[in-house]
Amino acid sequence: MMFTYVTRSCLFCFFITLFGVPVFAQETAEETLPIEMIEKAHQVLGLPFTAEERTLMAEDLAEQRKSLAALRKVSLENEVPPSLFFDPRAIVAPPAQKDAKPAWSDPGPVKRPENLEDLAFASVGTLAKLIETRKVTSLELTELFIARLEKHGPTLKAVVTLTKARAREAARRADAEIAAGKYRGPLHGMPYGAKDLYAVQGYPTTWGAKPYKDQVIDDTAEVVRRLDRAGAVLVAKLSLGALAWGDVWFDGMTRNPWDLEQGSSGSSAGSASAVAAGLVPFALGSETWGSIVSPSDTCGVTGLRPSFGAVSRAGAMALSWSMDKVGPMARTVEDCAIVFETIRGVDPMDPTTRSAPFPYRADLPMNKVTLGYVPAMFEGDGPEKDIDRKTLAHLRNLGVTLKPIELPNLPIREMAIILSAEAAAAFNDLTLSNRDDELVRQIRWAWPNAFRSARTIPAVEYIHANRIRTQVIQQMDRLLKGLDGYVAPSFEGDSLLLTNLTGHPCVVLPNGFAEANKPRSVSFIGQMDGEAKILAIARAYQNKIDAHKRRPPGFDPAKIVKN
Repeated sequence: MMFTYVTRSCLFCFFITLFGVPVFAQETAEETLPIEMIEKAHQVLGLPFTAEERTLMAEDLAEQRKSLAALRKVSLENEVPPSLFFDPRAIVAPPAQKDAKPAWSDPGPVKRPENLEDLAFASVGTLAKLIETRKVTSLELTELFIARLEKHGPTLKAVVTLTKARAREAARRADAEIAAGKYRGPLHGMPYGAKDLYAVQGYPTTWGAKPYKDQVIDDTAEVVRRLDRAGAVLVAKLSLGALAWGDVWFDGMTRNPWDLEQGSSGSSAGSASAVAAGLVPFALGSETWGSIVSPSDTCGVTGLRPSFGAVSRAGAMALSWSMDKVGPMARTVEDCAIVFETIRGVDPMDPTTRSAPFPYRADLPMNKVTLGYVPAMFEGDGPEKDIDRKTLAHLRNLGVTLKPIELPNLPIREMAIILSAEAAAAFNDLTLSNRDDELVRQIRWAWPNAFRSARTIPAVEYIHANRIRTQVIQQMDRLLKGLDGYVAPSFEGDSLLLTNLTGHPCVVLPNGFAEANKPRSVSFIGQMDGEAKILAIARAYQNKIDAHKRRPPGFDPAKIVKN
């Protein structure tokens, strides 16, 4: 809100509305706070006020405490957003691009295998062609993946709820429509899983947290609705770290199929684990700060974190209204592109959503691509850094022009207070009711402690951090002019948090194995709304190295370990 002209009488009315009586007519507050308490609070916050200044504000702070107590009495559902919406496109305009229908690659000739389980690790593109040509039915695939989820889900602790009745009904409907000549597109009849922070009517939506274990939301998330309309088949709701942090949920730790002694990372823990183990062809994840990138890295799958506002979050658990993003995790880059095309776009129920072109071309010429890279991120010793440097060499061999860059030099990690404050507000009632004690993880780096600690973040500092965020967005816009994006090892420097704050899209994919069971990943970050180009670049790189074709031996029906 901006006031361009306010008369004295208008100000008088404003203060009456805000406080009940004019400020200048208020009587001295009956209550005041001890100066020693105020001094200790200011010491915690690092505020350098003098004794005289603290004395002067004592009555005002007492009034603020009363106001806060009154506000806390209003209980709000998680789905209620603040009346302020983050929109990076209002700060800088995304580059203009022509719209066109996506041009997918042709998977080539396909045939029905003798053993249908051989399709467990097939790409969405391959499975789509098998379904379209009626060499394999949707119901057959649905039963295949339900069986694999039932067999391996308990070992991985990746499945919260199987949606068998819903899935079988959708698969039969898809088969009937395709037989009648009504083919909806590449996701028609395609089984998939969804992170259990997406509401699905008639099924629990647990958010991975014990306080919500029996929660049933009488609605279905918009992304699930869009996949329903495309004819996709939801077979399972998959685990997430409790309230979207980590890989530990109320039933235990989700496992990495490459190493069952290790967690799958999170918070899209079950989505990554299930895709990596061939339990679903693709899954819905979400990211606020690394929740698609991190489990994709750990489990060796491909993920897309779209631009902020590209995909509706309606019906999804809110953690940070200005940072939450919805995206797919799958076997290949193009699989992610196919899913993105279906779920993207404006939704009136999510006012942050925006429409943008998606002119994806599988055959984008790489000799016309220019990517930035931060040289320091590719320096160092060890097999991981050797893999990273090979990534640059492979890109050059593809014809990509690489240009050294430096990312904005601002306190990026410190700006994580934006997420902390919003998350604490999203689960205000949980903290104040003390039901946060029911969460499994009760350590420093877990939500109960984080929610409590965040309550001391002053509103002024939260707003100040968002003003710095504006500068970061502007600097990133200038940096990416003339570039198609940049490439980075997924966890070097502050790139991951920085681009989650700015809202830029990211494609993460395996770029090699430091050890036989230890995938490593690289991230391609695109311009705002530049999913089409950055996906095409990532696809060309993925097809050159083929690291995504490796399969966890314990879950591979063909026992294939090599590429």
